[in-house]
Formats: sequence, structure tokens, C-alpha cells
Amino acid sequence: MVGDLYPMADLFLDVFTSLPIQRAVMACLLCGLSCSLLSVFVVLMKMPLIGVSMSHAAFAGAVFGLLCGVNPFVSGLILCLIIASFLGPLSDRTEMAPENMLGIMFSFLMGIAFLGMGILTRTKASALNLMWGSLLSLTRMDIIILSVITFLLVIFILLFFKEIRAVLFHRKLAAASGVPASLIYYVLLFLTGAVVSSNLVTVGGLLIFALLVQPGATALQLTYNLKHFFIIAAMAGIGACLCGLVASYIFDLPSGAAVVLMATLIFAASYIFSPKRRQIKFRKGINSHDDA
Repeated sequence: MVGDLYPMADLFLDVFTSLPIQRAVMACLLCGLSCSLLSVFVVLMKMPLIGVSMSHAAFAGAVFGLLCGVNPFVSGLILCLIIASFLGPLSDRTEMAPENMLGIMFSFLMGIAFLGMGILTRTKASALNLMWGSLLSLTRMDIIILSVITFLLVIFILLFFKEIRAVLFHRKLAAASGVPASLIYYVLLFLTGAVVSSNLVTVGGLLIFALLVQPGATALQLTYNLKHFFIIAAMAGIGACLCGLVASYIFDLPSGAAVVLMATLIFAASYIFSPKRRQIKFRKGINSHDDA
């Protein structure tokens, strides 16, 4: 038991002395916050495949960036923005359901990503870092990019909170009331692409979509209030990232996988102790009693 405390003590010491650990902690805060805020939209708009599609678009773009000698973040972001620019209008103008469109896009992008992995020969290690994430290999530029994108996302939410609330309540009704619903939706798609691309190194392209769903799903179990929804999701996302970092450091685990497992545990706890779920059960019990 005492032996288990030494890795924890080393980690806390490294927070103050080790630059890679300091960057990893900062990345956890930024990644947890940005992904969690977006997860609110993904969950409330019932479009979890947005996160899946964008994560694979970023990963595919980054892999081909490695092939062409381009910065993986830049190539991943470019492909994400291209996908977002097509995805929004296509889901609005076609008769096909958005879920079906996202499913087709996801399978296409997954094929592109693994095609690039198959072509890679010399840089497979870099591609694996983009796939699974590596919090301890972050550079100063990675942190700067994460900070800028997270700042833009927070500013967008604060400036357009009323419009966002209307779109989340009912997109078509919001548009009929004069709210620029399509613009809000497209900006969210672009921000999702930017957030996913900037977090390729932190959590990884194949796992980042979990953070675009689970913090919002956790908040959904605990509150009806939209402001509280954002706060709880942010706490869940940041907590999952920090706990995942600690677990990966102590047990020598892949950081991205550890973060996702922690996010799942947090969601499981929220589901088990959900006051909303208890209220629903209580109401169902009353209704069944009245019917009897």
C-alpha cells in the first residue's frame, strides 16, 4: 500500500518540476473543457456520430499529413473543415436523415484513415500517437493551439448562449423565430473539427469521440438546467482527463485509453446515482399504481 503512494508523490513533484507533466496537465484542462462543452450540443441534438465522423476526419487528415510531410494538425484541421462544410448543407438539403449521412461519412473516413496507415512505412510511431494519444509528448505549440481553440469555443458559447439555447430546444422553431439556426449549427461543426484536430495528440483520433459524448451524457443524468448542463459536463470532462493522466502515469497505460475509461466510469456513476432516473421510476410507479 505504501509502495503505491510513491508514484503519486512523484507525479505531484513532477507537476512543479517537469515541463512535459506541466504541459500534460494543461492539456487535460483544455481538452476536458473544450470536448465537454461540445458534448452538450452532441448529446442534446442527438447526433453522437458527429464526434465519430469528425474524429476520423481529423485522424485521416493527420495520417495523410504525415505521408506528405505536412503538419498533422494542419492537415487534420483542413479535412475536418472540408467535411464540416459538406456535412451541414447536405444534412439540410437532402431527404436523408442526418444520422444516415453521418454514418456514411464515418465509414468513408475510417477507410481513408486506415488506407493511409497501410501506406505509411517510416512514420508509423507518429501515426500511433495520433491514434491513441500521448499526453507526455505535447509541445509548446500544441498547448498554444489548444488554448486558442478552447478560448474561441468558450467565447462563442458566452456570446450566443440565448441563440444556442433556442437551437437546442428546437432548431426549426428557432429558425422560424429569426434565430440564425443554420449559422449556429455550421459554426458548431467547424468548432468541433477544430477541437478534434487540436486534441489528436492528447486523446487520439480513434478515442476523442468518446469525450464528445460521455461528459454530455453524464450531465444529462443529473440536470435539466442548460447552464448547469455545461458546468457538469465540463467538470466531468476535466475530471476524466486528469484522472486518466494520473492512471496512465502510475500504471504505464496509454493516456488516451485511460482518459476514455475514466470518462466511462464517471458516466456509469452518474447513471447509477441519477436523480432524474429515480424521478422517472417514481412517476412510472405512481402511474402504474393509478392504472391499477
